[in-house]
Amino acid sequence: MTELLTRSEFVEKIFDYENKKEWDFQGDVPVLIDFYADWCGPCKMLAPVLEQLSDEYEGKVKIYKVDTEAEQELSAVFGIRSIPSMLFVPVGEDPQMAHGALPKNQIEKIISDVLKVSK
Repeated sequence: MTELLTRSEFVEKIFDYENKKEWDFQGDVPVLIDFYADWCGPCKMLAPVLEQLSDEYEGKVKIYKVDTEAEQELSAVFGIRSIPSMLFVPVGEDPQMAHGALPKNQIEKIISDVLKVSK
């Protein structure tokens, strides 16, 4: 199940961008973060796909959602200009961003290639 992430939870669970300059992922499981808004049509289309992936990759990948309207500072930190945008965060490597409501098979390929996780 996807989980909503606030700025303070992001700082605690993902990366403390307030106190660190260099990327330092706090987690021990790869993460996919969906930056979305309630009014965004493509975001609404992507939501059930991410719920499916959350079930399929349970225990292997954590999937979070960030409401860009409620968390404007967090969105600004990552330069979110279009939604949906997804941040793929592997363990021990730099994160990568993907934009748009990608089809499930393309997201699975990114999970495999970037997060180095298979089902």
